Amino acid sequence: MGKVRTSVVKRIAWKLLDLYPNEVTADFNSNKELVKKYVYIKSKKLRNQIAGYLTHLVKIRTRRAGQVSSLE
Repeated sequence: MGKVRTSVVKRIAWKLLDLYPNEVTADFNSNKELVKKYVYIKSKKLRNQIAGYLTHLVKIRTRRAGQVSSLE
């Protein structure tokens, strides 16, 4: 079974990915700093969950982009 993420984590991560697509990377620590910079969150756990989900989304996008380019 996979990890369960709350809708708050998903919603904030997708919003950050839409607003700052060039700043989000596949590196967890840089995404953590990005979340700290743009979103006011008191909870370290929630910040880390958002950063982790952002990292996950970027890795999925790069895998899919690689599959599409290999088909062309």
